Amino acid sequence: MSQLDKLSNKQKQHLKSVAHTLKPVVLLGANGLTEGVMAEIDQALDHHELIKIKIPTDDRELKSQIIDAIVRESNAIKVQTIGHILVLFRQSEENKVSLPRK
Repeated sequence: MSQLDKLSNKQKQHLKSVAHTLKPVVLLGANGLTEGVMAEIDQALDHHELIKIKIPTDDRELKSQIIDAIVRESNAIKVQTIGHILVLFRQSEENKVSLPRK
């Protein structure tokens, strides 16, 4: 069972509303998804739990591959994508982002 199955629709909606006011904390550069970028994403998830990542590419297939790789490598839940922005969630021991009950 993946983490995605563990979130109810109500919880996903809550995360989307919390993420709405956030600014992207990680921006993919011209080099794409590097180990350094993945380390930054990992660190941001540990620190914030809920983050936005900007993926500046107009190639849908490439963007989809990048998103899949980020989700797989970071062990995070893809909350949503809007345009070039990916919203990720990974709960830490501190439970900084409170989730409503399922």
